[in-house]
Amino acid sequence: MDVQTQTKPCPAHLAPAATLTSLSIALAGSGGSGVMTAGTMLLEAAAKAGLYGLMVRTSGPQIRGGEAAALLRLGPRPIDALDDAFDLLLAFDWESLHRFADEIPLRASGLIVGDSGAGEPPAVFLASGARFASVELKKIAKAIPGSWINMVALGLAGTLAGLPAEAIAAALRDTWKRSDAGLQPNLLALQAGIDAAAGIEGLPRLKAPPPASEARWLISGNEAAGYGAIRGGVRFVAAYPITPATELLEWMAPALAKVGGSLLQAEDELASINMAIGASYGGVPALTATAGPGLALMTEAIGLAVSAEVPVVIVDVMRGGPSTGIPAKSEQSDLSFAVSGLPGDAPRLVLAPTSIADCLATTQWAVQLAEALQAPAIVLSDQFMGQSRAIIDRPADCGFVAARLTAAADTPDYQRYRDTPSGVSPMAIPGTAGVAYTADGLEHTEAGIPSSQARDHRLQLAKRERKLAQHAYGRWWADIEGDGDAAVITFGSVTGTVREAIARASAHGVKLRLVALRLLAPLLSHELDAALAGVARVIVVEQNHGAQLFRWLRAMHDLPGRPASFHRPGPLPLRPGELTEALLDWHRAGTAASAAVDAAAAQKEYA
Repeated sequence: MDVQTQTKPCPAHLAPAATLTSLSIALAGSGGSGVMTAGTMLLEAAAKAGLYGLMVRTSGPQIRGGEAAALLRLGPRPIDALDDAFDLLLAFDWESLHRFADEIPLRASGLIVGDSGAGEPPAVFLASGARFASVELKKIAKAIPGSWINMVALGLAGTLAGLPAEAIAAALRDTWKRSDAGLQPNLLALQAGIDAAAGIEGLPRLKAPPPASEARWLISGNEAAGYGAIRGGVRFVAAYPITPATELLEWMAPALAKVGGSLLQAEDELASINMAIGASYGGVPALTATAGPGLALMTEAIGLAVSAEVPVVIVDVMRGGPSTGIPAKSEQSDLSFAVSGLPGDAPRLVLAPTSIADCLATTQWAVQLAEALQAPAIVLSDQFMGQSRAIIDRPADCGFVAARLTAAADTPDYQRYRDTPSGVSPMAIPGTAGVAYTADGLEHTEAGIPSSQARDHRLQLAKRERKLAQHAYGRWWADIEGDGDAAVITFGSVTGTVREAIARASAHGVKLRLVALRLLAPLLSHELDAALAGVARVIVVEQNHGAQLFRWLRAMHDLPGRPASFHRPGPLPLRPGELTEALLDWHRAGTAASAAVDAAAAQKEYA
């Protein structure tokens, strides 16, 4: 069963409650105008004011240059998803702004701020009913020699959002990395923006948050994944830059050096995965990061890691596909490739963080699992999490530490691929006396000698499958919330949207259970059955065109009832309102169908 997936405005009866629980702001402009810098500083100012927040980056197909927009949502509680519409659109200029019409829907109560001297806002934004206030941003900036227009916009947007002036100024000072001489004119520009906001009817104010017990973090998903990898024990990274994974590598390069590790930029993705496998074979936990096109190139080498039982972590920051696709937009469309895209029977670990904060713990767990099980682990992040920044509570150390089973020197009758009950056999580190072995992609005996014998092939296939299938993964395999008799299964970055939609549905009297999968392969059927105990109906929610998670679950597990699927591709993010409407429609249809079945059964019994 497929649920309606067309994007449409949130109906009035599903609109957020009158009490303002979050505020959504969009900053947009041409390339080089400093939109992202202003957005990052605005998020920093919100953090200093005690708020939580999320900033999503979006740009045109050119990756660098061209139009850009910073999409922010601020509130008193942790935020993992964008809202249905925006309260404020601040345009640095009107050039190419119309290209963001689908990504920046405005509330009728919203506000558009821009320079009427440079033209009027595109009609598509005015059609929302939002009011327009003109501010001569360029003129204000030009009147202050050495200042930038984005600093005027920062002061303006921050003040309209209700942030204290001191928090906005502190954000500028703390993030300023240029000469001290350039700081003063931009502080003046910031104040000019604050002053300009005084003449504009402001936005509704957010409820004051409680004081934070400790400092919060402002971090991107790529940075969190990199930090999780280092916490987990990774000390070597080889990779080739690719959008939207590049920032992960840029962050890890200096961070690795601080802990005695190193990062090497390879000439391409094939070289990078093989370098990582080589480092791991030498005893050093290793990682590479890429996006869909790079993951495709790594296929043969990942198969080598499966066959030779060499641990390695591959972080795939998914983007719109196929092929080059939409590099700077998000989509969960690499799932099928990750779980099934290797030649031969090649069991591997596939994990997916459920939020920006969870990128840290999930990547750290992936390192531990790869090392413990001597297998490749693919971590499915995506552009939404990887390139977005969020204000989060300081994550607790989840305690996942890499520990590889190694062979001692001169082990009697050492056989690298011995068929052990656990499926994991001691791995000799090169240079250890008396335990040398051959590791390559050829099928082999337990001693590592190449073999084409049927017995050896069956034994090694079963060994590689068994070690993943029977491992005790613990509670981290999924987040399970709620106790309704209908369940929503999801994964990855849409988890935040699903969680918010479930909360909204609850306000309408519909109780739903959430199962957010973190371990996708191997799929833990016994644990999934337990999570769905008492559930009569299931709907699977994801962001791709082919319902890849739905098909994977149907192939590997018997879901209760007649499972339904809500899926649509990127590049537009799933919105809580559209998903709430879909969940309520699905629930009503299921309730009506159950009532019809009960009525038919009662009539039959009476007859």
